[in-house]
Amino acid sequence: MTSTKRISRPIRRNRGAAAVALAAATALLAGCNSSDDKGDNPLSDSKAGGDGVVVGSNNFAESILLADIYGEALKAKGIKVSYRPNIGSRETTYGLLKNGAVSVLPEYNGALLAYLDPKAKPKTVEATTSAVEAKLDSKLTVLEPSPAQSKDSVTLNAATAKKYHLTGKSSIADLKDIAKDLVIGASPEFQTRQQGLVGLKDVYGLEFKSFKALDAGGPLTKAALKKDAVQAADVFTTDADISKEKFVVLQDPKNLFGFENVQPLVYKSALPQKGVDALNAVSAKLDTATLLDLDTQVASQNKDPLDVAKAWLKSAGLD
Repeated sequence: MTSTKRISRPIRRNRGAAAVALAAATALLAGCNSSDDKGDNPLSDSKAGGDGVVVGSNNFAESILLADIYGEALKAKGIKVSYRPNIGSRETTYGLLKNGAVSVLPEYNGALLAYLDPKAKPKTVEATTSAVEAKLDSKLTVLEPSPAQSKDSVTLNAATAKKYHLTGKSSIADLKDIAKDLVIGASPEFQTRQQGLVGLKDVYGLEFKSFKALDAGGPLTKAALKKDAVQAADVFTTDADISKEKFVVLQDPKNLFGFENVQPLVYKSALPQKGVDALNAVSAKLDTATLLDLDTQVASQNKDPLDVAKAWLKSAGLD
């Protein structure tokens, strides 16, 4: 997911189907240019020139969609924007933010905090943001968090849930005696993250039969879960396929996956105040139900994420 291979970048048109395919690949794939996009290598550490703002995204479909929302909201305020979509995992994008090669990135406050400080256990959204700010590189900041949350999860396929008599009211802790018989699938990074196998062992005492490296909650992971190549997987809680495929998301009573509010991560000197205000306005209007609806339009209705982003911004009065 963090390949440094240089790739060609297709034009942005007809990107709805492409966004899902992009998220499916474990290698870095091409992503979706805007008319302002320079077609740069997404892993390049060269800084953006002039007064342009570079909006990046991680390598899964929801991050690409959120980046489009941020970028188009900034353009509406007259800010020059270019995109570096589908870059890779947080382990890569955080470095690009620190170097100023990316100006703005959609983040999830709890997951970002777990990356910066695996031992942190904040009890509120506000405490999560404060803890993130305390650990961020001095050149970076986070803006206002949105009410929208998209969490990692331990999700079972229907057959496995039925076999072990587990439902949506069941807990991750209920896997303690059966995890040894289950293969779990997720992005490669999930294997070494606190909000992943490390935390599942430390917090819930789970040791799975094996781990299968797939993608970040994308088509590879969901296909493997559906086909029973894995019995458990990390699927984002705003994924429309959970209901469609009758997957069962287990409860997380010990809050391993914490708060996961969508929140812009910003290279301070690259974003003018009108840009800060624009992104805070996006956060104020983006809730979980809205995010699920937007994700569904892209994943299930095969709409172009850019079109979905523009339509939502217009409906929210932010265009």
